Amino acid sequence: MNYPFWDVPHIGSGWVIGLIAIFHVMISHFAVGGGFYLWLAERKALRENRREWLVMLRQHSKFFLVLTGVFGAASGVGIWFAIGLAHPEATSTLIHNFVFGWAIEWVFFMVELTTAAVYYYTWGRIPDRLHLKVGWVYAVASLFTLIIINGILTFMLTPGAAWLSVAGSGQEAAKFWAAFFNPTYWPSLFLRTLVCVSLAGIWALVTCSRLDGERQPALKTELVRWSAKWLLPSFLLLPLVLAWFLWQVPESQRELLKLGISTIGSGAFTQVTRISMLIALTSGTIVLVVYFLAWRSPREFTLSHALAVLLLGLIATASGEYTRETLRKPYVIGQHMYSNGVRKQWVADKYNREGYLMHSPWVSKDPALPPQMATGQAMFRGQCMSCHTRDGYRSMERLLAGRNPEAIQNLLKVLHENKENNPYRAYMPPVVGTADEIAALGAYLAAWSPAFKPPPAKPAK
Repeated sequence: MNYPFWDVPHIGSGWVIGLIAIFHVMISHFAVGGGFYLWLAERKALRENRREWLVMLRQHSKFFLVLTGVFGAASGVGIWFAIGLAHPEATSTLIHNFVFGWAIEWVFFMVELTTAAVYYYTWGRIPDRLHLKVGWVYAVASLFTLIIINGILTFMLTPGAAWLSVAGSGQEAAKFWAAFFNPTYWPSLFLRTLVCVSLAGIWALVTCSRLDGERQPALKTELVRWSAKWLLPSFLLLPLVLAWFLWQVPESQRELLKLGISTIGSGAFTQVTRISMLIALTSGTIVLVVYFLAWRSPREFTLSHALAVLLLGLIATASGEYTRETLRKPYVIGQHMYSNGVRKQWVADKYNREGYLMHSPWVSKDPALPPQMATGQAMFRGQCMSCHTRDGYRSMERLLAGRNPEAIQNLLKVLHENKENNPYRAYMPPVVGTADEIAALGAYLAAWSPAFKPPPAKPAK
């Protein structure tokens, strides 16, 4: 824990990141796929002399520029702001390990922004062949931003044995390429590329749906069906690439899926499995909606239909991001750093022996509280609030329901020892600290937990 805690009431800091990230992924992946869509559509229109296509493509490029250049860029900055507050230790690791990777990604990003603006503002002002080349430069630059950022994102799930062997030694940057091309790099790259292609088609359907099917029946039919084809590669190849990705995920993380399947009715950790099923359901629904409404009846395909497909795509994207994030549990960087910023290699030698608060200089104790309660509050803020809230998402009040002070201390003991048979081990970090610190945490949780109430005294006869 490098910085003071970030308390976001009711939803927690994790969902702040999640809400921004879901919105950003929908736009950033469109920025990649949409660039190729515009370039290929314009090339097709020029080769086949479909000049009427160019009018729609110009409108679509304006929508593309505003959405990706404004909202995409702003949400990207928002993610940096949120992760820096919610996971400062993990963010610091990514910056120190991939500083040159980030720099190169920003170079390509600047090329993206510049060429996207040039592409839109030069419609009809420069020769067609030159305009097409501008679109090609944008498409390639956007693809390289995906290639670079994918290595950093997959590192957080599977940093790889080579990087883990030097983690904490100060030599991590020497394993840059091993960390970048980690075990899940290639399946994730193919998976995200398929998502980019699909989102290009989905967002294009939004623009095409606004064409008047009565006045321009042939144009709308051609463009709606051509845009619908962009969803085909994803839904044919997605199951195979997803299976490849899961095969590269460590067995310990795949156990979360197995745990959810085995306890789907009443288990303690079924979210990741249910959300995974939601991906399949929404993806299948998108196929049916696009086939029956867009492909078979392109002239009657309306903006409402397109927005419904977009909403389904948003649900599928959100489910995929939630599943990817959850698969990292109990880590924020696999096998290296737990989701509360505690480094795995420091648990026994530093935190448990010398004390958690000893190595968390930014965690201050509230002087208004008694010493033990102030220690417990600092422990709660540093180790629990990255995933839990007091009374909202994953609320401690609900999780502690029915537990008296002794039961709470026993639970903390199980989490502290973190033995192989610990039922929480698969998705919760160990509680670290000295015996006094853990006792203080237990006292703090028991003091404000509304769940434990002594039974009412029976009235006297």
